[in-house]
Amino acid sequence: MSWLVSLLVLSALIFFHELGHYAMARFFGVYIEIFSIGFGKKIASFRMFNTEWRIAMIPLGGYVKMKGQDDSDPTVKSYDKDSYNSKTPLQRILILFAGPAANFVLAFFLYIFIGLGSPAILSPVIGKISPNSPAFIAGLESNDTITAIDGKSITTWEEMSDIISHNKGESLDLKVKRADKILHISLTPKITKTKSMFNEDIYKPMIGVGSAGVTHKLDLTPGEVIKYAADQTAFASTMIFKSVEKLIMGDVPAKEMGGVISIMKITSDATAQGWMAVLFFAALISVNLGVLNILPIPALDGGHIMFNLYEMVTRRAPSEAMLVRLTIAGWVILFSLMGLGLYNDINRLIG
Repeated sequence: MSWLVSLLVLSALIFFHELGHYAMARFFGVYIEIFSIGFGKKIASFRMFNTEWRIAMIPLGGYVKMKGQDDSDPTVKSYDKDSYNSKTPLQRILILFAGPAANFVLAFFLYIFIGLGSPAILSPVIGKISPNSPAFIAGLESNDTITAIDGKSITTWEEMSDIISHNKGESLDLKVKRADKILHISLTPKITKTKSMFNEDIYKPMIGVGSAGVTHKLDLTPGEVIKYAADQTAFASTMIFKSVEKLIMGDVPAKEMGGVISIMKITSDATAQGWMAVLFFAALISVNLGVLNILPIPALDGGHIMFNLYEMVTRRAPSEAMLVRLTIAGWVILFSLMGLGLYNDINRLIG
């Protein structure tokens, strides 16, 4: 059942991505020949709005086939009034960007649903304390709750961590709740070696405490829900952009890259934790699809956007020979990345 939910979630995210392309293309009067979820041999299809809607055998993506556009043969073009090629470069860019944009918008609304459901968040309750750390020396204890730092109220572990990590070597006044007592403890964070979310060695101010894993529900007002959704969407987007950058630069090893199996497994595992976890990972994967599709790889939306930007700047379209070479190179890169992700996924599954 959990794998079925995973497949439905992934298909829904792909559907919204392609729906973005479809809606913008129809807005500019482009005829859509096929709207497909999946690649390869079609399993089922029907016609509606003068378009063939398909479900295909390989659920690794989807596509909208517009009149005059064929990724398998970029030399095949049509300049009829209702074709993709008859539109201006700016209109084509908007059609191409609408897919990734739909993923970002979908993620935003998913985070709104999460915010309305009072998501759980880490409380500023101290767990393990490192020996000889500023917290240990100052007398902090496990199960202490930090309620304020320098007079600023603290309700989440993230707020506490953010204040400490931006400290400039100054002493902090911690308001601490210990059982039924309220204490004030002063300490100065120490620059400490730790690991980033990308498993890199970094140095930042720390006090030497770990979370006790205690959570509480966020009770958000309508305005706070919208801000929560916007912040989460922006954070997820930034994190994925940084992940891609570090993967390209070699800061993150290629073996960390995952593919569709990883996506399915994570979503499947989330299903066991409840629908809130499913929505969270669906939002994250939706942002992931949006970011990856605007990368300047010729086989992806970003590559086609790059071609149209070239046409806007130079006032002439790329040559057919260049389009063919770059498109082939793009497909090679794309299939290589998919193959690497699949290889890593299989290695993780077999241990």
